[in-house]
Amino acid sequence: MLNTSNNNTRKMIVIHGGHFSSLDGFYEEVSKVLMKDTDWKVGTLDGFDDILYGGFGVFESKEEIEIVWKESQKSKDDLGFKATQKFYENKIRQGKPFNIELIRQKLNDLTEGKGQTLFEILIEIIESHKNITLKLD
Repeated sequence: MLNTSNNNTRKMIVIHGGHFSSLDGFYEEVSKVLMKDTDWKVGTLDGFDDILYGGFGVFESKEEIEIVWKESQKSKDDLGFKATQKFYENKIRQGKPFNIELIRQKLNDLTEGKGQTLFEILIEIIESHKNITLKLD
């Protein structure tokens, strides 16, 4: 039978929401599970996106993988409105090299209920990689 599910060939990677409660903690967790045995650590949203292309760390480029995000509801709460608001406010306070106008707009969108939380941004980043299946537990 040719058309069988290939879930048994997917490499499974588990992110434990119980291991962190902040964006920095998330970066530490994904560095541990995705980049083990390398010196490189995730420290930005772009950096997280970059490692999901594979080719360094624990999986190869375009390799089919499944990410299981355990305690995702806790992460959704931890990386929700308040954490996102603080994230944008810190970038505005830092100023350069950040595009302050764009960040202010994102903060306004968030405040008006139209913007994405950090959790939603992370989900969108993961889902933008077609070789990755995400399962929220």
